[in-house]
Amino acid sequence: MIENWHTGIVTKIVDETHNTRRFWIRIPDMDIFDFKPGQFVTLDLPIHEKKNKRWRSYSIASHPDGTNEIELVIVLLEGGAGTTYLFNEVKEGSELLLRGPLGVFVLPETLDTEIFFICTGTGIAPFRAMAKYLKLHGVPHKGIHLIYGCRYEKDLLYASEMRQLEAEFPGFHYIPTLSREEHWTGRKGYVHNIYEELLQDKRPAHFYLCGWKAMIDEAKQRITAMGYDRKAIHQELYG
Repeated sequence: MIENWHTGIVTKIVDETHNTRRFWIRIPDMDIFDFKPGQFVTLDLPIHEKKNKRWRSYSIASHPDGTNEIELVIVLLEGGAGTTYLFNEVKEGSELLLRGPLGVFVLPETLDTEIFFICTGTGIAPFRAMAKYLKLHGVPHKGIHLIYGCRYEKDLLYASEMRQLEAEFPGFHYIPTLSREEHWTGRKGYVHNIYEELLQDKRPAHFYLCGWKAMIDEAKQRITAMGYDRKAIHQELYG
């Protein structure tokens, strides 16, 4: 079944980093925009005559809260028609055509192994939604590790929020790692070294990957090389 298109109203825009913005969108014709954490919406932007060249999909960064408003976090891509339009033309009060929720990148009913959220850039969006939902509803879990890779500290999204979540949510571990920051006192390098280090004992785990294709491809290769079944790997590809 094809989801219906809805007109959303942009209620708020915030610059999160130098090239990333948070967009809050309210869908007036729905009392509640009900979705599962990890799902996405597709926007139909007036940037091309052909439908499939107008559509851009973004993970919902907020958790289901019983309202008809969602949050998206979007990075400005150099030369990207979709993000250029969103950054240059869309203001608070603008209308956006969207459909959703869509996608099967969601958590299972029961979390019976440790969960590793592995992401780069705006790939943190679905994991923010998942982690906040799990804490809010007190969902039992075996441990959740959010391994988040960026180049510089200025690129980290929701950093203070994730640190607060780690302090308040037992078993949730926030592990940012930076590949180019010289004066960073936290983890340095890429995401792969961290989950390999944490799982030297090869204990049961499930992996959720979200970000650019190169990161996902390398993670799948490394995780299977560690002896994990491909069925334990779930992915959401960006770009």
